[in-house]
Amino acid sequence: MENEFVVYILYSEKHNTTYVGFTYDLISRFKSHNELATKGHTIKFRPWKVIHITFFNSKTEAMQYEKYLKTGVGREFIKKIPKS
Repeated sequence: MENEFVVYILYSEKHNTTYVGFTYDLISRFKSHNELATKGHTIKFRPWKVIHITFFNSKTEAMQYEKYLKTGVGREFIKKIPKS
């Protein structure tokens, strides 16, 4: 089975903030952000919800897209995503 990589955007309504990341296992990663992790940036902004996902066949493509979303143009794109 081929690996599938996911770039995801999380939104914290409580703190009105977003987080961009990538993974090959979105369900486990999301659970980590919301419940399991005991340290790291995202624990301060719980609860999170997924507002956008994009799938890639390669880790390189996913990392490039994640990097793009963290640029000024990418942040403008994120602002336009419905949060509810």
